[in-house]
Amino acid sequence: MGSPGSWDSAMHLALEEARAATSTYDVPVGALVLDPAGGVIGRGHNAREACADPTAHAEMLALREAAGSLGQWRLDGCTLVVTLEPCTMCAGAAVLSRVQRIVFGAFDPKAGAAGSLWDVVRDRRLNHRPEVLAGVLADECGALLQEFFVGHRDPPG
Repeated sequence: MGSPGSWDSAMHLALEEARAATSTYDVPVGALVLDPAGGVIGRGHNAREACADPTAHAEMLALREAAGSLGQWRLDGCTLVVTLEPCTMCAGAAVLSRVQRIVFGAFDPKAGAAGSLWDVVRDRRLNHRPEVLAGVLADECGALLQEFFVGHRDPPG
């Protein structure tokens, strides 16, 4: 549903979330959950460092907030928008929450589970398989990550 360009505005909001992660030295990944009408019902950015919580990925936080907004765990008809391809934990949570679709920006060849390294979300053995739309504003999403890691991996001086 929809072309990659039709998700640009939502991805820009997810990028704003991602930028908020850098204030706590977390990897800049941002996520939103949109209700079936396109309204934002969940937001999140990586907060593993800030919360000392290995599950505090942007997607997990956005999915939790969305479930709280709806008062139920089933996110039928909702869309998860995230700046980086979900990892196995987040892809699994998206499947279990029954989101209709996952829209992501940059591919993650080292840990992506929506088509790059694994394809958890389209595994035919599962009872729910969200639609996946990949590569929305991929260059902008990837640049934010590259900029972060250059600043954190370069030797001082």
